[in-house]
Amino acid sequence: MNVIETKGLTKYYGKSRGIIDLNLTVAEGEFFGFIGPNGAGKSTTIRTLLGLIKKSGGSAEIFGKSIETSKKEILADVGYLPAEAHL
Repeated sequence: MNVIETKGLTKYYGKSRGIIDLNLTVAEGEFFGFIGPNGAGKSTTIRTLLGLIKKSGGSAEIFGKSIETSKKEILADVGYLPAEAHL
C-alpha cells in the first residue's frame, strides 16, 4: 500500500507557483524526506497533503484516503510540527 500518493498535485498562490504537477509515491515502510532550497515547495506540499491549504489541481491520497474527502481521518493519524509558528 502507498501511504502517500500524488498525481499532478499543483498549488498556486495567485500567479506565483507553490508546486506544479507533483507526482510522488511513498510506499508503506519507506523512509522519505524533503530536502531542497527555500521556496522549493516542501512546506507547501506538506500543508497541501494535510488539507491545511487547498490544492489548485491534481489529486492526493494519504493512507489510501483522499485529502479532500477524508481530511479529519487523515489528521487523526498524522502529526505535523512546523519549524515556525505563525499565530
